[in-house]
Amino acid sequence: MDWYPLLNSLRIAALSTAVVYAVGIGLANVVARAPRLVKGALDVVLTLPLVLPPTVVGYLLLIVLGPRRPVGAWFMDAFGVRLTMTWYSAILATVVVSFPLMYRTARGAFEAFDETLSQAGRTLGKSETWIFWRVKMPCCRQGIVAGAVLAFARALGEYGATSMIAGYTPGITATVSTTVYQLWRTGDDALALRWVLVNLAISSVVLLALNYLNARVRPAQRGAV
Repeated sequence: MDWYPLLNSLRIAALSTAVVYAVGIGLANVVARAPRLVKGALDVVLTLPLVLPPTVVGYLLLIVLGPRRPVGAWFMDAFGVRLTMTWYSAILATVVVSFPLMYRTARGAFEAFDETLSQAGRTLGKSETWIFWRVKMPCCRQGIVAGAVLAFARALGEYGATSMIAGYTPGITATVSTTVYQLWRTGDDALALRWVLVNLAISSVVLLALNYLNARVRPAQRGAV
């Protein structure tokens, strides 16, 4: 059994989660403090990939990143880097698809944050940067970590957008999801089932981790029961 699809899926999911973690926290913090109308408009734009079919997301990415499209052609000419049909192309797809999960979870954590703690920090002469990293982030860390776990799980199981922008090439772009489809398409149900079981095992571990984090978010409620 070739384990490349699993290793590639884990690599793609880890790298895309790192990207959406950093970008998602930054944008969530900005949107959480934005005026109501601005917040509504930004929220629609940033959450849109969550409700669009993954194949539509993949198609839109091909329009932008294809080798004959403006962005894709520029990368080819300037850096000699192809943004489609490579293993790292899937990172672009999973970043777009999983970003809303990280963003919305982080935004919810920031909106629930008690701003009187920030005000206390300001009265002590602390900078906004210090308050964000030393006060706000520790208070919101459970929700933020939960968002990262959700984003990782979504990236790990992504198929639609990934199959369109990265395709399926054994040993190069193959992921667990695309491998299961290809094995089913070629009639190798036994091996496809093995990969399904692997995916189920990983998904179960991710869900257990998420449930654990959610339980820790509400220690007061649990103690009161």
